[in-house]
Amino acid sequence: MENNFIHNDAPLAYRIRPRSFDEFIGQERIVSENSPLMTYLKSGNVPSIILYGPPGSGKTTLAYLIAESIDAEFYQLSAVESGVREVRSIIETAKRNNIEGRKTILFIDEIHRFNKAQQDALLPSVESGELILIGATTENPFFEVIRPLLSRCMLLVLEPLSEEEIEKVLRRALTLKDGLNSEFELSDDAMNLIIKQSNGDARRALNLLEAASNFAKRKGEKIIFLEDVKEVLTATTYYYDKSADLHYDFASAFIKSLRASDPDAALVYMVRMIEAGEDPKFIARRMIIFASEDIGNADPLALLVANAAFDAVERVGLPECLINLSHAVTYLASSPKSNASYLALINAQKDVKENPSITVPLKLRDSHYYGARTLGHGVDYKYPHEYEGHFYPESLMPEELKGKIYYKPTSQGFEKKIQQRLEKLRELIKRKGSGD
Repeated sequence: MENNFIHNDAPLAYRIRPRSFDEFIGQERIVSENSPLMTYLKSGNVPSIILYGPPGSGKTTLAYLIAESIDAEFYQLSAVESGVREVRSIIETAKRNNIEGRKTILFIDEIHRFNKAQQDALLPSVESGELILIGATTENPFFEVIRPLLSRCMLLVLEPLSEEEIEKVLRRALTLKDGLNSEFELSDDAMNLIIKQSNGDARRALNLLEAASNFAKRKGEKIIFLEDVKEVLTATTYYYDKSADLHYDFASAFIKSLRASDPDAALVYMVRMIEAGEDPKFIARRMIIFASEDIGNADPLALLVANAAFDAVERVGLPECLINLSHAVTYLASSPKSNASYLALINAQKDVKENPSITVPLKLRDSHYYGARTLGHGVDYKYPHEYEGHFYPESLMPEELKGKIYYKPTSQGFEKKIQQRLEKLRELIKRKGSGD
């Protein structure tokens, strides 16, 4: 494979990407001489691989180096922008290459964004060995990669780079010809700040270094000082990071907009999250929770709509699943709201924790075995369907919690009907309990 991924006008992190394993920094457990990966590379027979690790840990570089080591024809797809059509086209090329004795590697970045159907399309070629798949993901592959595909791949777990490794990356960037070419020095305190801010992400560290060098250059300086890095940190907006505050801020704004019955604001926050790279399944999961926590029985269909949206995300994938998400967002935001079911759960949990010795009344205990009646199990149980209205007025609460009421329906939407019915039934139970 020709190593053609270095361009003079590319970002610093791209320009100085290692061209051999000797230049690769970090992940010693994976790239050490006797590691399973290096053993495979020496034999020339590399299995399909899933690379699981945080941003900037070297997943893409590792994929390129593997392809270079076995002289494989290399194709790269982004799971965000590609679909089954592109995958099948590369599979056909891999079949032809296989006949000619050539290896083909398909590198899929963010493979967790491929839905089940897209991942299924890879299975036959991966299983036959016609295609070597290298999938990179920042998400737990045991949740995001289908089991049949994961079981056919070698899983390599990458770790964030240590501070010492990030320092090596920075010093290499300062001196390399394709890097800063020794035009700048980096003060110790500036170096330390970049290391701390990178949080083990080599790409972030190099982006900060490049921005700070440009800032110093505009000032006519050859030394990058602490103030230069601070200035860059102040001026740079880190668009979105799924592990940082913005992730939680936008998710919070999204849920609060749904709760406030503001479909327009909810749509804005949803689109902003998706555009920034958020997993649509995360948004769909949040809506499933919201449907029960904030709508509940005010609109029982809300949970069905939210679940259907999640299914659609899995089946359709980006970008079309945005239509399904929009459908669900506007429905949930426009629905009547009630948190009565959620509050009932919270209060019941509190009482159960405070009463660990709750017992089941004898008449409610299992009586479907020989001798149960002798123990009093099931005796005096009233089967509701044998009574008028399919209801017998009695409380079935354990003695320890007699008289407790947890679910208090509101007058919102469909819940008003539930409220009216429960009021009548509870009044009947109260009257029977008082002997009326």
